[in-house]
Amino acid sequence: MPEPGDPAVSPGSGDGSVVVDLRGIRKEFPGAVACDGANLTVRAGTIHALLGENGAGKTSLVNVLGGVYLPDAGEIWVHGEQRQFHSPADAIAAGIGMVHQEFRLVPSLTVFENVVLGSAPRYLDMGQIVERVAHLAATYSLQTDPSRPVWQLSVGERQRVEILKALWRDADVMVLDEPTAVLTPAEAADLGLTLRSMADRGRSVIYISHKLDEVLAVCDEATVLRNGVTVAQPRSLAGVDRSDLAEMMVGEAAAQIQRPTDQPSGDVVLDLEGVSAMSDRGLPALHSVDIDIRAGEIVGVAGVSGNGQRELAEAIAGLRPTTAGAMRLAGTDVTGTSPRARSRAGLAYVPEDRLGVGLAPTMSVVDNAVVRSYRSMRRRMMLDLRRCEDFCRRLIERFGVQVGRVHDSVGVLSGGNLQRLLLGRELTGEPKVLLAAQPTRGLDVVGIAAIQEQIVAQRAAGVGVLLISEDLDELLALSDRLVVMYEGRIAARLDPRTTTRAEVGAAMAGGARGGGA
Repeated sequence: MPEPGDPAVSPGSGDGSVVVDLRGIRKEFPGAVACDGANLTVRAGTIHALLGENGAGKTSLVNVLGGVYLPDAGEIWVHGEQRQFHSPADAIAAGIGMVHQEFRLVPSLTVFENVVLGSAPRYLDMGQIVERVAHLAATYSLQTDPSRPVWQLSVGERQRVEILKALWRDADVMVLDEPTAVLTPAEAADLGLTLRSMADRGRSVIYISHKLDEVLAVCDEATVLRNGVTVAQPRSLAGVDRSDLAEMMVGEAAAQIQRPTDQPSGDVVLDLEGVSAMSDRGLPALHSVDIDIRAGEIVGVAGVSGNGQRELAEAIAGLRPTTAGAMRLAGTDVTGTSPRARSRAGLAYVPEDRLGVGLAPTMSVVDNAVVRSYRSMRRRMMLDLRRCEDFCRRLIERFGVQVGRVHDSVGVLSGGNLQRLLLGRELTGEPKVLLAAQPTRGLDVVGIAAIQEQIVAQRAAGVGVLLISEDLDELLALSDRLVVMYEGRIAARLDPRTTTRAEVGAAMAGGARGGGA
């Protein structure tokens, strides 16, 4: 019997035979149907994209396959045998490996300890296990040092460890949920090569992503879900373009946002000089950051997650104290002032944490809508509730927020509607600067287009925009100027009109320094 992690084992035949067949899967939660008779057929030796808008049922469907959820109806077939998974352990035993967007690793353990955790042989030969893990990593081009502690690894390296964990358990069907969300372009390209190597050896990959260009570059076939129902399955991606996929997902052609062609010529509305700040752990997170933004300009901030972008946004918003440097907003020195003072000076802030920092999930839609401007809605010492409701309804209509009742909890809204509500609230006061951190993360193509359209509209209205994003395509499409952060410093200043993805990727990985533009 083969040992765990033996790369010579090739469970899939790679001959196009069906390895996963989900038939008529229904999964219902209180108040919502996630999957309503969804189907998914995956062949051996293929990379199969699972596409759909937010709320289409993608995650619920793969969680049924992974043993996380029990389906309310439908059948699960793996390698021609009908199965019923009562737990993730059942799915793992059947060869299903899940690589979640949030990694499940123990930082204090080494790479090989994380890989074999829970599935190591009864009698351990450490040297032999390290050798086998290294051999498995080399076979699939998952370069890593088995003896390094996980806390020392980059995000891309940690993802490799998650994939190694599944391969060690002889998974011949790998499910990856938004696998490149926090990777550099080079790391994303390396992942594509790894997945192709796996497919060439007969394994199958189910690939969930909102990045349609990436899907077309990596995947062989696609299944599209809409409102919990399969609307295209399986669809060869040969000859298919981005607009075709978007139309299948939403039922109509999605708008393509383009960078405006005119050059910004307004005054500087946000000026950071030598700004430094500490991390939550008391370590230096920002090192003498210089950024200026003009009215009617979008300045993009690129970088792998964890290189100071969150600390930069919080420092500008007044949520994180600075340890050095100065900050001016529309000509006013706001260094050391409160978030309220910066809001009054003209700053609108859309944080990356929609629920938790941007919105209060236990409060109603109307309460969240007026939290920025409630002082103007008081009658004597009390809030004018009708005025608040009217304000909320106008905001909902203007920004296309889909809600039930304005007094419902905001936590029941989808990600796209949460972001529309948050952005709409922040733009109500006609700001001079819009600070948007990861504004389209996790949204579907319709939600992304809606948010990007609002950002471009603010630029046209003369607002200076600082756009912090991990979506390189978004930054290259929208930005007038681009800065790249690496380890809390500005690693490069680039012109999005002339730079290449390779140049940006090199800077994101620390391969470029300084520059001026």
